[in-house]
Amino acid sequence: MFSDLTLVIIVITAIISIQAFSQTQVMNNLIFNPFVIKQRNQWYRFVTSGFLHGDWLHLIINMFVLYSFGNVVQHYYKYFFGSAGNWMYLLLYLSGIFAANATTYYKQQNNPAYNALGASGAVSAVVFASILFQPTAKIYLYGIIGIPGYIAGILYLVYSQYAAQKGRDNINHDAHFYGAIYGIVFTLVFKPAVFKFFLNQF
Repeated sequence: MFSDLTLVIIVITAIISIQAFSQTQVMNNLIFNPFVIKQRNQWYRFVTSGFLHGDWLHLIINMFVLYSFGNVVQHYYKYFFGSAGNWMYLLLYLSGIFAANATTYYKQQNNPAYNALGASGAVSAVVFASILFQPTAKIYLYGIIGIPGYIAGILYLVYSQYAAQKGRDNINHDAHFYGAIYGIVFTLVFKPAVFKFFLNQF
């Protein structure tokens, strides 16, 4: 199994996203459209949409955040899950895409005009899994302001919930919120001992 799964995921995501930038058919075939999923049973779109991005900035930001936190999570997953660590990390990421889109599917399944894409939900899952392992490590906003991970996590959840309720932009904040929660739940369900490890960090 690849020793640096995060880099593998980034490379695959970049290849698919860049291809979709110039090939409309690729974008249309893989994007998350709840109405199409329901009508055609194309459930694969739950996951494939996580390998698409709207533009270069969207792709770069998501992959930079994934690179920054992914290796941390992969390291701790190897520690807690042993030889199954890499597989569990991959499962976290792929199922995180699905879980982040689940609520949106139920809200938008009868709306043929709704589309969503991006790895933000899965990346949020990885970031929040990393907070479980290193809650006091600082997360830097804009590369300048350092905030302890557990505080940054709380602020992120509050903002995502607020922004989702307002719905004034084209960002799927629900995916961010539920992806983040999923990263915590997934890790604790499969390895409850992580919660004690989390508390010991304080």
